[in-house]
Amino acid sequence: MSNLLEKASIITTPTAYSDGVLHSVKPSESPYADFTFTRNNPGTRVNASGNIESIGVDLPRIDYRGGSGSLLLEPQATNTATDSNDFSQGTIFVTSGNPSLTSATLTSAQATSPDGTNNAWKLADNNDGNTGQCSVNYFNADVISENYNTVSLFVKKQGDNDWMYINNVGYDTASRSWFNISNGTLGTVASGHTASIDDYGNGWYRIAITFTTEIDLNGGINIRLATSNNDTLILRDGTNGAYIYGLQAESHATRQYATSYIPTSGSPQTRGEDLAASAGSSDLISSTEGVLYAEIAALSNNLSHRRISLSDGTLNNLVYISFDTNSNTILVNANGKILNYTVSDETEFHKVAVLYNSTAPKLFINGVLRETETAMNPITALNQVRFDGGVGNNRFIGKVKCVAVFKEALTDSELTCLTTPNISRIFNDRVLWDGGIIESLECVTL
Repeated sequence: MSNLLEKASIITTPTAYSDGVLHSVKPSESPYADFTFTRNNPGTRVNASGNIESIGVDLPRIDYRGGSGSLLLEPQATNTATDSNDFSQGTIFVTSGNPSLTSATLTSAQATSPDGTNNAWKLADNNDGNTGQCSVNYFNADVISENYNTVSLFVKKQGDNDWMYINNVGYDTASRSWFNISNGTLGTVASGHTASIDDYGNGWYRIAITFTTEIDLNGGINIRLATSNNDTLILRDGTNGAYIYGLQAESHATRQYATSYIPTSGSPQTRGEDLAASAGSSDLISSTEGVLYAEIAALSNNLSHRRISLSDGTLNNLVYISFDTNSNTILVNANGKILNYTVSDETEFHKVAVLYNSTAPKLFINGVLRETETAMNPITALNQVRFDGGVGNNRFIGKVKCVAVFKEALTDSELTCLTTPNISRIFNDRVLWDGGIIESLECVTL
């Protein structure tokens, strides 16, 4: 196979972020075609050591959850839990009462939390010998009508029980969803909930529910221990418990998932939107043919447009890769020619390449040609790579391991190599970063 050594024009990967710039791996000389980045509040990430840490204002976040780094781009979000890691006080959502306990004990500083310090709490049954509930509760919690209300926290198995569940009560519909905190799987999810459980390493999982309500806007949230799926009662014999950390409560008109952890201490806190501004140069990007490549994952299957584009700053000359409004669909636009493919799960990483030329645009995903067209509208004067739809619309929300632009069309075999999972690539004398793996000078199976 011919290599791709001299065909890459711009490659942007998670490297060299200390100055707030997303540096292109090539070119190595001016014009650099770097992205600029802004976020008007600190944000958190999982660092290379596996711990949650804060990243300062206007610095991109390279998140290593799952083991390899990717650029994390999130929308603005607010944690309304006023004391995110103090389960003895604080309110949630619009307002609520302070937390209370049901037949439980709560002790601070009992284990190393996901941020690497000894600040996790222990929630345990009170050992009264009775059978019943065991929980920490937030009662009289007011929410906004028809908003999506998300409650999340980090949990770790400590006692004999393998399960926890989150219950919302007093709103339009009472609902419960169960989480296996021993193996990180979902149990029964209520019909009125969207639920998730995510592995944060060292036995820690982040569990979350999202619910809506229209009429009854005052209710309660219960975080409860359980011994099995669908069970609501436990024998309180002193053997049941879990470590807990990092409560988050978010309310949004359209967003149905928990965003990254926002620490609070006494009041709600907002993390600004991650914004990566355009990069590019007419000297680096061919005006008539080439390839736009991205290795990306969505934050959720939320049926919205989230795009990475190559354009001239208008909608007249435009190529983009997008998560689409159809479920788990990756869509590309090659100057008016639409190609798409449905993947099994858009929240997993996918390697996507769109070839554009004067005759036949092509879409490759994960090593396979998924769709092609027989004609294409002429393209001229492409000079900008953007994390949006080309003119500031449909900003990309998700995780990015790489964005690359090739100044000439690649062959089908090169595009297969470029997009195949577990294949390493390199362009010119610069490594295309791929999860921290050091690649050889040709396509090789890892």
